[in-house]
Amino acid sequence: MVMPVATSDPEADYEALTERVAIWDVGCQRQVQVQGPDAIEFCCYLSARNLSDLEIGTAKYAPLCDYQGYLINDPIALRVAPDTVWLSIADSDIGLWVRAIAGENGANVNVSEPDVSPLAIQGPKAEDTVADALGTWVRDLKLFQFKRTISEGIPLVVCRSGWSKQGGFELFLEDGSKGNDLWDLLWESGEGYGIRVGAPNNRERIENFLLSHRSDTGNYLDPFESGIGQFVDLDSPHEFIGKSALIAKSGLPKLRELKGLYIDGDQMGPNHQPLRIETLEGDFAGQIRVLNYSPKFRQNIGLAIIESPHNISGVSLKFQSENGLRNATVSDLPFI
Repeated sequence: MVMPVATSDPEADYEALTERVAIWDVGCQRQVQVQGPDAIEFCCYLSARNLSDLEIGTAKYAPLCDYQGYLINDPIALRVAPDTVWLSIADSDIGLWVRAIAGENGANVNVSEPDVSPLAIQGPKAEDTVADALGTWVRDLKLFQFKRTISEGIPLVVCRSGWSKQGGFELFLEDGSKGNDLWDLLWESGEGYGIRVGAPNNRERIENFLLSHRSDTGNYLDPFESGIGQFVDLDSPHEFIGKSALIAKSGLPKLRELKGLYIDGDQMGPNHQPLRIETLEGDFAGQIRVLNYSPKFRQNIGLAIIESPHNISGVSLKFQSENGLRNATVSDLPFI
């Protein structure tokens, strides 16, 4: 599926998201529905985060690993009914993987893709916008809580979540034929707050370190190397795919790690392919995955997979950009 990723004015996109309210289509963020008597138990086996206490009306960030412990997706898991969980996935064919694991394990579940398409409303005025559109009850939703509702004939799951650190909601539309109606409803409510069409914002999410699986990590980083180890429950009694591999690696030095970079020089635009990064002596040190200019820090920043022993905050590195040689300094994540 195709998803808009920017408008022609990145500065205006960033301003709307960080100062007012932005709306964007995330319909390509598909839901893998796991339904049946074994739904919770089975999703616990899929996820490196323990989902056994996932209550109806709540959601959790739930990294998924393969048998070698490598991160293969980082969905949000929503328990929408006693026997039903949605895995709201990042870009990949996780539905096929879940279906295969269910079949091999003999889990009593049905795996499908429901007619559900999210719409993101993010920014400081997102709550006011959604409250005006749907009712003041949305103000009572805490982070990663959701409620099912029907507004003007539009069936929704309204969740306080979203791919920004500015606050807001994801509205999971449960009838694809109502997409234009939902957009118009939110747009009308947001006009008084300066609403603007946007997209998942690369600048803002790098500044605040919201992981973009594969874009940031490639295919061979585990959750700890990817900077999301706090969402892995190795000490939990629940068994999950990749647990033994992650336990075997725990306590060992990381051979490589996703880190931040502060980048010297004039303002840069986003890169469109990974860039080799080196030590000051010219030895290979890793790969810049994404970079962009940060209005928040007033300099260029990036995310890079840095090889040990260079993956330490404060280490100086260099890389060749389109505009010449650049110096960079390794930073922990999130940026400070």
